[in-house]
Order: sequence, then C-alpha cells, then structure tokens
Amino acid sequence: MVIYVDIDETICEYGDVREYTLAYPIPERIDYINSLYDEGNIIVYWTARGCTSKIDHTDLTRSQLEKWGAKYHELKMNSKPYYDLLICDKATNSDKFFSDAFSKKEKQ
Repeated sequence: MVIYVDIDETICEYGDVREYTLAYPIPERIDYINSLYDEGNIIVYWTARGCTSKIDHTDLTRSQLEKWGAKYHELKMNSKPYYDLLICDKATNSDKFFSDAFSKKEKQ
C-alpha cells in the first residue's frame, strides 16, 4: 500500500503556540507508522507546512522526522492544499486511525 501521512497534529503536537520549531513527537504514532514501513508499505509524509505562508520548512521538517526516528520513502512539501475539511472516500481521522490501530494491537 501507498500510505500518505500528515505530520502536524498526526505524528506531532504543540503546546499553546503552533510554531513548527516547537513541535514535539507522538512516539507511539511514529512507531506505528514505522511498523507499516517495516511491513513493506510505501510511506509518504505529506504536509501543508508553508503552503499559505510560502516559507520553505523542508529542512526543518526533514530534521524533525530524522530526530523523531520516522521512517519514510518520501516527504512532500508545498503540494498539499490548505483546507479545513477534507471529504474523501479514502480519508480517515488520525485520532480514529490510531485509536483503532492501538486497540487492535492490544487485543493481539
């Protein structure tokens, strides 16, 4: 499978201020995506960072993914549109996705 994964509020979070340099990882989510990578899936991190500000956050984002131990095949920057709602037959809410994944894992 080819799996596109958002970054912000999916594998990392923020405190009171949403500033990319202040992002901190959600290790259990990164570990789960890494397990999908290890199973042979193609992992593409896809982010809207910089889409509205036109600031290039590529180096920061690559550095964060490396520091957080995120495994991936490709990072796509500046191609994801900014939106408030995505309606798609293949889309899923990240909280629901990880909740379902972790509850399945606990049952094993």
